[in-house]
Amino acid sequence: MNTLSRCVILISIAALTGCGGGGYKKAGRVVLPQSQTSMSASGPLSRACLASGRDAASRQLCGCIQAVADMSLSNRDQSLAASFYDDPHRAQEIRQSDRASDERFWRKYREYGETAEALCRG
Repeated sequence: MNTLSRCVILISIAALTGCGGGGYKKAGRVVLPQSQTSMSASGPLSRACLASGRDAASRQLCGCIQAVADMSLSNRDQSLAASFYDDPHRAQEIRQSDRASDERFWRKYREYGETAEALCRG
C-alpha cells in the first residue's frame, strides 16, 4: 500500500475504514473537475492533514481532501472529522454508536472518504 493510500485511509476514518458518494448537500455523488482536485482549499481537515506529520501529507493532497469536505460535509461535520486525527478512537466510538445523529454523520463521512480517495489520488 503506498503512502497516499495510507493517508487517504486515515482520513476516511482515522485509519479505521473508507467511504462513498452523496453527501451533505445531497447533490448526488460529488464530482470535481481534475483542475479542482489540485486546488488548495483550507479548513479544519486540511489543517489536521498537514499537521498529522504523515509522509503523504502535502498541500495538494490536503487541499484536495478539504475541497471534497467543503462539498460534502457541514462545518460541524468537518470539525468532528478533523478531530479524528488527534483521537482515532473517537472515530471508532462514533462508528459504533447507536445514536441516530452519529449514524447520519458516519454515513456522510463514509461517503466523503470514498469520494476523497477517488478524487485526490495523485
